Amino acid sequence: MQIHSHPEFDPRSSQSVEQGLRRVLERLVRTMQRDALIRQTTHELRESLQADRVVLYYFYWQWHGQVTFESLSSEKYSILGSTGADNCFTNEYAALYLAGRVRAIADTNLEPLLGCHREFLHSIQVRANLVVPILVPKGLWGLLVAHQCQTPRIWSPADINLVQTAAKTLATDANILGS
Repeated sequence: MQIHSHPEFDPRSSQSVEQGLRRVLERLVRTMQRDALIRQTTHELRESLQADRVVLYYFYWQWHGQVTFESLSSEKYSILGSTGADNCFTNEYAALYLAGRVRAIADTNLEPLLGCHREFLHSIQVRANLVVPILVPKGLWGLLVAHQCQTPRIWSPADINLVQTAAKTLATDANILGS
């Protein structure tokens, strides 16, 4: 039996190749624009807050995620690529963040936390923690997180508002909505 391809579906046709290249380039441009926005946002937040570290924790599958962007006051605070305490982030925690929960911890040594959560925060040198969800129509896209690594810190209402505003900006960006 011989199979004949239809010319309009021939992957070798120049029109098909051009369309494929155009789609790849458009996706690349969207990804670069998204990444530039996230880098700029984390950097400006860290500088405005005068925090040691600001990260974007992106959920790639059922509450499993990874630090995909970070802005640091010192390279010694880098946790880029960290997958977090996924065993600690349960459906219960996800539901809280899906409802818009903002979590501000002034001192991880004094705050009542689950053991696995405290251990994780200490393992990445977190002394004070501010976590704001990035909510898109599909659900919880990620977390925007500010860390103070050396000392406790009481997060002010202005600090919290600043991170919430940044999270909302990210959540409404077309390149993030499409990812």
